[in-house]
Amino acid sequence: MKLTKREFAKGLVLAAGVAGFCPATLRAAEISEAEARVIAKEAYIYGFPMVDSYRIQHAYFVDPKNPEYKGPWNELVNIPRVYTPADTAVQTPNSDTPYSMLGLDLRAEPMVLTVPPIEKDRYFSIQLIDAYTFNFDYIGSRATGNDGGSFLIAGPGWKGETPVGVKKVIRSETELALAAYRTQLFNPDDLENVKKIQAGYRAEPLSRFLGQPAPEAAPAIDFITPLTAEEEKTSLEFFNVLNFLLQYAPTNPSETELMARFARIGVGAGKNFDASTLSPGMKSAIEQGIADAWVDLDALRKRTDAGDVTSGDMFGTREYLQNNYLYRMAAAALGIYGNSKQEAMYPIYAIDSDGKKLDGANRYTIHFAADDLPPVNAFWSLTMYNLPQSLLVANPIDRYLLNSPMLPQFVRDVDGGLTFYVQNEAPPKDKEPNWLPAPEGPFVIAMRLYWPKPEALDGTWKQPPITKAG
Repeated sequence: MKLTKREFAKGLVLAAGVAGFCPATLRAAEISEAEARVIAKEAYIYGFPMVDSYRIQHAYFVDPKNPEYKGPWNELVNIPRVYTPADTAVQTPNSDTPYSMLGLDLRAEPMVLTVPPIEKDRYFSIQLIDAYTFNFDYIGSRATGNDGGSFLIAGPGWKGETPVGVKKVIRSETELALAAYRTQLFNPDDLENVKKIQAGYRAEPLSRFLGQPAPEAAPAIDFITPLTAEEEKTSLEFFNVLNFLLQYAPTNPSETELMARFARIGVGAGKNFDASTLSPGMKSAIEQGIADAWVDLDALRKRTDAGDVTSGDMFGTREYLQNNYLYRMAAAALGIYGNSKQEAMYPIYAIDSDGKKLDGANRYTIHFAADDLPPVNAFWSLTMYNLPQSLLVANPIDRYLLNSPMLPQFVRDVDGGLTFYVQNEAPPKDKEPNWLPAPEGPFVIAMRLYWPKPEALDGTWKQPPITKAG
């Protein structure tokens, strides 16, 4: 039975009453405005990746009218092209590999993902991301090899055994999840080969994989309207979106006390956060808590710019992140759905060798010695993004990145090294093969190292600086 939004909202209010919480009591409850501010900051940092991920997945899998719509849940959709500036739902998108996208609703039964054999020198990966935005596992060249096979993705309530024909059972701790497929494209002429590989990917419910009757379908979800990226930064409706999502994310034992604390301000699975009932002082305290979260994030961003904290610290499993929620928020804000470092590393160019922020009003160079290119088992790239949007940059030659598959076309230095020219206007013709077009204003460059080698993982290899040209 599908509930209307009115019935759903009524149910939330009733549930809140049963749970002993009524928004109107927040003013008189045994919690001070100072305490509410601190808890609001904690809950916002905790919930931001979930709420922002929901914004994207609502566009991808829920709203057919959205230009970013891919298809319904549990239906694999191949995107037989790389991302361009027209793709705006995800910040800092990869433009190296055509994607395939699969929104996973694991409530009724597991899904089985089958991949075909893929030639050994072509990288592919299936990144499995839960509703918290943890990368809970991988299928692909690094993780499982290129020989193909079937892999079962199960939700938190599934109790079955490994079926015949399944190589591995992978468990998600949330009922809704995302599978992001990346298939390496060697060059534009290689696209037809990628399309053939994508056509060989298969995703199906376990019952269909086994040729058995399907179980009873899970109740239809009445998906609420997401906030825009801008609204997420200040709107108190943020906490209602979070409450909606927490219904599909059973509380991890490590977070039982955390959820009890969040409940003191009306945050929790199925609760109703009604900002209209708050006293002016309490409303201001909650708003200040949100602002405090962004202050903390800005401080962390300075540490990432300085290289004290890297992308490799911020993406990964729950076990790897050890409930560092600020790192998880930063990962979502700076480049949601980034890979765990074993799969890919993302050295960032945000400042030049003089410590100044990058801007298209200037010209820059990045120089790699002949024997010091990024150490990878798969491939590397340098991708340009404008700020503050962190989206791909439109330019006259439709070049959004430089990568290792392009090595044959680059012009080498006299000593065999590589110098890349990062600037808004085209360089002289003899340097144009090495040009990474920049916007007119602020920008950032993300280096990607896919399947990095040990010297990248342990920090032995360092990215060369970006230097302002004279």
